[in-house]
Amino acid sequence: MKTVFLLRHAKSSWDQPTLPDPARPLSSRGRKAAPRVGAYMARNDLIPDRVLCSTARRAVETWDLVSEYLEDPIQVEIREDLYHASPGSLLAILQGLPDTEDSVLFVGHNPTFEDLALALAGAGRGESLAELGRKYPTGALAVFDFPVGAWSEVREGEGYLREFIRPRTLES
Repeated sequence: MKTVFLLRHAKSSWDQPTLPDPARPLSSRGRKAAPRVGAYMARNDLIPDRVLCSTARRAVETWDLVSEYLEDPIQVEIREDLYHASPGSLLAILQGLPDTEDSVLFVGHNPTFEDLALALAGAGRGESLAELGRKYPTGALAVFDFPVGAWSEVREGEGYLREFIRPRTLES
C-alpha cells in the first residue's frame, strides 16, 4: 500500500502586492489554519515518510507550521520543480520515489493539486469525493491510498480518496 498526501499551502498574504509571487508569506488566516491541519494529521496518524515541498515561501511556511505537530523524523526536500509543476510532472515524481517509503506528502499549489487529485481519485468516501469535486481550498489536505507495492504502479484513476480535509472544518 502506498499513500499520497496533497497539502495545498495555507492562505497567503497579499499585503505587499509588489512582492514576487514565490516570496509571498502566509496571511494571519493561513498561520492559524496550517497548525490545525498539523494537529489533525498527528491525531489521526497521518504521518508521511517523506515530504516534497515547493520552494515558495507560503508552502515552506505551511510545512513548518504543520510539522510542529508531527514527531517522527521525516525526510524533507524543498524542491523548485514543484513551484510550477504540472499534474503529469508530479505523477512522474511520485512514480520515481523509492519503494522503501510507503507515504509521501506534497506541499504545493493550485491548480496543479486540484487537477492531480481529481485525476488520481478512482474511488473514495462519498462526501470526500463530493467536496474534492467542489473546490480545493487553501490549506486543504487530500489523502489517497493505492493498493500497490511500488510507486511506479501508481496510476491515475486508481487512488482511493481516504480523506479530504479543509482547515475551516477543523477545531481551532
